[in-house]
Amino acid sequence: MKIAIATDHRGRDLKYEIIDKTKTEFEIIDCSIENTDTDDYPDFAFRVCNKVVNGEADFGVLICGTGIGMSIAANKAKGIRCALVSSVETARLAHIHNDANVLAFSSSLGADLISECIKEYSKCEHSGENHERRVNKIIGYENGTYNVL
Repeated sequence: MKIAIATDHRGRDLKYEIIDKTKTEFEIIDCSIENTDTDDYPDFAFRVCNKVVNGEADFGVLICGTGIGMSIAANKAKGIRCALVSSVETARLAHIHNDANVLAFSSSLGADLISECIKEYSKCEHSGENHERRVNKIIGYENGTYNVL
């Protein structure tokens, strides 16, 4: 399984710890190798999203100070459903309920928890049923074919 990962400057060192903790289970595509102290998180979010949408990665992982900026940027990319994850449970449910294909994290969570979240997410599948209907409404709205108004 391939993961595209990127961070802004707030997660630079953390990213390498996560890669080290997950490299035996996943092929990692590093989309933020040139971090600087003044980099901009949307650039890295869009790189990861492009890898996921183009099928070069099975899912994406984004890390910034809060995870909020990365998740907002990622959710602007067509075909992306990015979940802000704060626990192993939210990682699992992001996949099962929401069919998320990108996970965003706060750098304050640390490498151990983020790595566990990534592993848990990868073990799950979207459940379908009521959740499928809801996800299809999101996809339809994004594509202009569903509008509740």
